[in-house]
Amino acid sequence: MDNGILGLIGLARKAGKVEVGEEAVSIAARNHKARAIFFASDAAENTLRRRESLGNQGNCPSLILPVNKTELGGAVGRNTCALLALTDVGLAAAVLKKLPEGEYGDMAGRLERRAEKTYRRRKAQRDKAKAQARGKPWAPPPGEQKPS
Repeated sequence: MDNGILGLIGLARKAGKVEVGEEAVSIAARNHKARAIFFASDAAENTLRRRESLGNQGNCPSLILPVNKTELGGAVGRNTCALLALTDVGLAAAVLKKLPEGEYGDMAGRLERRAEKTYRRRKAQRDKAKAQARGKPWAPPPGEQKPS
């Protein structure tokens, strides 16, 4: 039962928005870069025990996906993968939207709102930069004359 989850994770990997492995995920969570942390369904008990603490460190959802380590590893270009963190809020929201609503519906909605807010903020920054660039007149480099 994949529902396109692995495809989205593969897309995130190609975009460089995935941290794979316990150490990388811990660092992303501590630095508040992780937007969602995902565990394979057959991850070891010790790994699953860290689920709650990693989610609390990063202030993000930490969920068990309905895929095994081999399938998750294939999506990120490894043999196996027990846990990973997505660092892009839009991709994390898209993955959560693909999961069954009864279990994760509220988290998906929260991440979607956060993604929309991030999108609006980035768009405003781009628009501001474009407006500033248009306002500056062209000037020749020092020592050259303006063309007539």
